[in-house]
Amino acid sequence: MTGLATVGRKAVEQREALGNALVRLGEEYPNLMVLSPDVSLSTRANKFKAVFPNRFVGTGISEQNTLGMAAGLSTTGWLPVVVGYAMFVGGKAWEQVRNSIAYPHLNVKIVATHAGINVGADGVTHQAAEDIALMRPIPGMVILAPTDANQVGPVLRAALELQGPVYIRLERAAVPVLTEPDAPISIGGSLLIRPGVDATIVAIGSMVAMGLEAADRLASEGIHPRVISMVSIKPLDEAAIVQAAFETGAIVVAEDHSCYGGLGGAVAEALARLCPTPMEQVAVQDTFAESGPVDELRTKYHLTSQDIAQAVRKAIARRREAN
Repeated sequence: MTGLATVGRKAVEQREALGNALVRLGEEYPNLMVLSPDVSLSTRANKFKAVFPNRFVGTGISEQNTLGMAAGLSTTGWLPVVVGYAMFVGGKAWEQVRNSIAYPHLNVKIVATHAGINVGADGVTHQAAEDIALMRPIPGMVILAPTDANQVGPVLRAALELQGPVYIRLERAAVPVLTEPDAPISIGGSLLIRPGVDATIVAIGSMVAMGLEAADRLASEGIHPRVISMVSIKPLDEAAIVQAAFETGAIVVAEDHSCYGGLGGAVAEALARLCPTPMEQVAVQDTFAESGPVDELRTKYHLTSQDIAQAVRKAIARRREAN
């Protein structure tokens, strides 16, 4: 687990960083090809298309075919990166991800933007709050979630350097910048965003910033939680989880994802096996969300810093009762 100082809180869209990263990496990897199921404008994959038109394939609104094409291209020397909405490249094309890519362990990278309910006004049909749960059980699938825009490039680079399928989860709404530009990340690793001794907040994506805000709130009460960004969801940084459980004795998982099968499930499984510890979860409950402004959705579905702070208080209270 690597510690990084908070360097700023300006909000930047991860998809803007994605477009720029694809261009930079396209210059380094002459066999890199980008495939887009008719969403290159909204995912910013069009930046790659402008520079490398002969290595860009617009596949139309056909995610299943797109993943199948990527599988085939990977067997002929290309390094395909599929860029699309999480609900569709992860949901609609799940069979192709499993059978055509993961089963033969092909070298295909899937960059899934617009994950979670912070897709906002696009509504429930586009809000992928189940995508991690879909990807985690697939054998050999690596799942990564950059903390902010600064980490999109390093995460994509790490994925390209790994042989085999990788699923990268990005969000639509602007995410506060918490990490240093181009800080390297490791698959199977995490990032210590804030040290603390009273509890640990383990989060992904935009919820890392929410966790940091919660820590600021709690500090005024004399509670100092650790904040960890779990960049690598699979493989999970179990060493960091166990260390946090041992040193702080209370865990809160925060994710813009269903309460079933996501980061919370992964952390709970690790704790149950390695270090049973009071744990609370801040996630989308067993419900579909609605269409609306992102901040209003986060409030309605309890994905705010206030919700995280309350979960920390509850986890600490459970630890004290157990002792």
